[in-house]
Amino acid sequence: MIPLRMSLWERGRQGHPIHPQQLRAHSDAGSQYTAVTYTDKLALDGIAPSIGSVGDAYDNALMVSINGLYKAECIRTTVFHDGPYKTIAEVEFATAGWVDWYNNRRLHSSLDYVPPAEFEQAHYASLNREPHPA
Repeated sequence: MIPLRMSLWERGRQGHPIHPQQLRAHSDAGSQYTAVTYTDKLALDGIAPSIGSVGDAYDNALMVSINGLYKAECIRTTVFHDGPYKTIAEVEFATAGWVDWYNNRRLHSSLDYVPPAEFEQAHYASLNREPHPA
C-alpha cells in the first residue's frame, strides 16, 4: 500500500489529485494480493482490486507486463546497479532509479516516442487551454 499512497501523494503534489474511487489496484493473483487484510484495506480506501474470485474477467496484462519489464530491466541487468544486489537497500535504490527513468525519460512508442510524464503534462496543458473565439 505504500507505493500506492506515494503515487496518490505525488499526483496531488502535481496538482492532479486522484480520488481513490477512480482507482483499480492492478496485481497478480499472489497470496499477498488476495489476502483478506489487503482486500479489506483496498475496500476501506474505496479502491477496486483488479482481481477477484476465480473466473473473473479482470485483465492483469498491464501489471504482468510492467513486472516483466522491471525484472528484465532493473533486477536482472546491471543498467541501474553495478553487480549483484547485496542488500534490500540496494534493490530499493535501483528500483527508485528505474521508476524515475520509466516515468520521466523512457521513450514510449505508443506515445509518439515521448516520455510518459511529458505526454501527461501535454495532456493536462491541452485541457487548460483557453478557448479561442471562432
